[in-house]
Amino acid sequence: MAIAAGEPAPEFKLARAAGGEPFTHHDLKGHTTVLVFYPYAFSPVCTDQLSVYNELLDEFAARGATLYGVSCDAVWSQRAFKEKLGIDIEQLSDFEPKGAVCRAFGVLHERGMPQRALVVIGPDGVVKWSYQAPELAELPGANLIFDALDS
Repeated sequence: MAIAAGEPAPEFKLARAAGGEPFTHHDLKGHTTVLVFYPYAFSPVCTDQLSVYNELLDEFAARGATLYGVSCDAVWSQRAFKEKLGIDIEQLSDFEPKGAVCRAFGVLHERGMPQRALVVIGPDGVVKWSYQAPELAELPGANLIFDALDS
């Protein structure tokens, strides 16, 4: 089950696919952040999900939110995925130690990849909303995120 609203975001460190430099819980402060946990780069539903969200980046930005894709794929896979899709959503890797951040957010699947989940974190570093899809193949609509950001 995904981390609950009202809980502080856990301490974590992910690698940015763009250059491998760390992205940590400190990077959340002062910003509204949406972490988009997805199982696998290049899988059909993940491809659709990130493509749809990318088309709506201006609407997310208008609500003051920045989206980040998070998977347990290596940074090279995420980089290739981002380039192949032509998306602007920054990719963050939970590859090493594999799944540690997913576990901290309560979204690590028993098969060692993230559940399909969404977590909105406020500028104060506190989780404002979270959602975990009941099935890996379910694509959560962007309206779920918009509703969470608007509430």
